[in-house]
Amino acid sequence: MKFIVTSTALLKQLQILSGVLNNNNTLPILDNFLFEIKDKELVLSASDLETAMTTRMAIEAKEEGVVAVPARIVLDILKNLPDQPLTFTIDVKTFGIEIASDFGKYKLTGQNGEDFPKAPAVEKPKTIKIGSSILAKAIGKTIFAAGNDDMRPVMSGVFFEIYEGSFRLVATDAHKLVRYSRTDVGGDMASFIVPKKPLNLLRNAIGSAEIEILIEHTENNALFTFNDISLMCRLIEGKYPSYEAVIPKENPNKLTIDRLDLYNSIRRVSIFANKTTHQVRLKMNGSELNVSAEDLDFANEAQERLTCSYVGEDMEIGFNSRFMQDMLSNLNSESVNLEMSAPNRAGILTPVEKADEAEDVLMLVMPVMLNS
Repeated sequence: MKFIVTSTALLKQLQILSGVLNNNNTLPILDNFLFEIKDKELVLSASDLETAMTTRMAIEAKEEGVVAVPARIVLDILKNLPDQPLTFTIDVKTFGIEIASDFGKYKLTGQNGEDFPKAPAVEKPKTIKIGSSILAKAIGKTIFAAGNDDMRPVMSGVFFEIYEGSFRLVATDAHKLVRYSRTDVGGDMASFIVPKKPLNLLRNAIGSAEIEILIEHTENNALFTFNDISLMCRLIEGKYPSYEAVIPKENPNKLTIDRLDLYNSIRRVSIFANKTTHQVRLKMNGSELNVSAEDLDFANEAQERLTCSYVGEDMEIGFNSRFMQDMLSNLNSESVNLEMSAPNRAGILTPVEKADEAEDVLMLVMPVMLNS
């Protein structure tokens, strides 16, 4: 079995797939890329049993066949070759692979491609079509808020809610929550939880291209298809928490402030915060916001004053500085609103200016109890 392919084109496709690979696979064959030649196309696949990704590219080939190629070694050799045609020759009996370049020949041993796990078929799926820039933006705005707790797997993914005329992505780790909604995209009514890994892979594969993505999903799996790429993932089973119940509806105290001013102030002041709680204290008084932090163990403290617009009773509230920075860096508007009801209730961050009327972003952050 023999085929000719350009080194940089092959490297680009394999780098898209490389994010699927795990360092500690249960099956040794999962340390390989699957190379499958069909109709003068090279179909490339990677899998970790939970997520499977496939891409395809045109090649010069006279015969068809399949082989599993060691991922790390083929990536390393391609990274160290300039752009040139490569000739792959595969012994279909021993799965020995020879790569011929302008510089010489490289030999490695593959495995039987027939042993590579097949991705499950998506039968009778529900579907939604969505622009790539919209989906990439929705993932970027929510994924940072998803949890890492193995004891609560439903919170370790992003919750998709699809309606006929709208769709919504939600992520939370019980300390922070993001709800991203759009009213210009819709599909078959459904809800499901997608793990973080395939969403990160999807976002990286989309890049800056403006294309349409087809999402097909069943009770157990979701399939994302665009251009020559398909990404299959197993969905997280379980019921997502009733997130609407934790969003306070009555928030009479409203702070409006320049987003970057608040972000930079929190970033500076948090250097002096306790390294366990990362607590920063916000004190609202008229048109002035006092941002402060202290670490009593080392007698470190810092405070800054910012001008703002504030409506409500004077109040003091503590937040985790890391969570606040994450949220402020993922909002795009010049100014933000921070709505609060009490020092022991969640604060709601929303953008003041909307770049897109179809979009609605709400970020919630739980307070950190203040030291008296």
